[in-house]
Amino acid sequence: MTAIKLKVIDIATVTRQASSSNDAYQPLVELKNVCKSYGTTSILNNINLSIKGGEFIAIVGFSGSGKTTLISTIAGLIQADSGEVLKQGQPITAPGPDRGVVFQNYSLMPWLTVFENVALAVDQIFKHWPAEQRKAHTEKYVRMVNLGAAMDKKPAELSGGMRQRVNVARALAASPDILLLDEPLSALDALTRGNLQDEILQIWAQEKKTVILITNDVDEAIYMADRVIPLNPGPDATFGPDFHVHIERPRNRTALNHNEEFKELRAEITKYLMAIGIEKTHA
Repeated sequence: MTAIKLKVIDIATVTRQASSSNDAYQPLVELKNVCKSYGTTSILNNINLSIKGGEFIAIVGFSGSGKTTLISTIAGLIQADSGEVLKQGQPITAPGPDRGVVFQNYSLMPWLTVFENVALAVDQIFKHWPAEQRKAHTEKYVRMVNLGAAMDKKPAELSGGMRQRVNVARALAASPDILLLDEPLSALDALTRGNLQDEILQIWAQEKKTVILITNDVDEAIYMADRVIPLNPGPDATFGPDFHVHIERPRNRTALNHNEEFKELRAEITKYLMAIGIEKTHA
C-alpha cells in the first residue's frame, strides 16, 4: 500500500507543479494553511487547496473526518482559527450569494410551494428586478431541475429526491459563482441518486459553475468530478493527494464499469483511503 501511495503522490506533485507554473492559472478559491478546532479537538489542520473557475472538485473521506466543517468554512458559515480562506484573493468572512450551499437535509419551508421556496432566494437577492423578471428567473430554475409539474406543490407532497431538487434549484437561482454540495445525495435511494447526479452534471455543464462536492462515495466522486481529493480522517484532518479524472465527458455510467481509467482510479483512491484509515487507527 505504501508503494501505491507514494506513486500517486508523485503524480499529484508533478501535476500541481505544472499547474502552478502556468501563468494563466488563476484560482477562484484558495485555502492556505487553514486550521479549525472545536475546544481542544483539532478538526482541520494545515488545509491547502486551490480551485480554478469552472472546476468540479470532489472531496471524499470517512464520516467524521471534518468534511462538513470544511464546506462550512468555504461557505463562510464558520471561521477558520488560522490560515486564509480566499475567493478571488479576498477573504471569505461571511456567507454570501456568490456561494450556494446544498446540505444533506432539505431545509425547505413546509408552508410554501416549490415555486415559493425557490422564489425566497430570488426575491431577496434580486429585489431590484421587476416582479415579472423575478418570476421568470424562479420558474427557469424550477424547470431546470424537472419540477415544472410540481411547481405548486408543498414539500410534504414531494419525494425525498424532489425535495432535494428544490434545494438545488434554490441554490442555483441565486446565481452563485460556486456551488457547495455537502453530501446532498447520501440519503437517497440508488436510482434517485443516479438521476440527480446526472441532473447536477447537466446543470454544471450549462451554467459553468465551480462545484465542490463532499461525498463518501468514491464512484460518485470519479463519475462527477474533474479532481478527487481525499480528506484524511481526523483529528487533525489534512488533504491527501489529488487524483485527476481525465475520463471524457459526458460520462456514461454503464460504460464506466468497463473503463480502465475509472477502474484504476477507483482502486487507487480506495487503497489510499483504506491505508490512511488503518494508519490512523493504529496511530
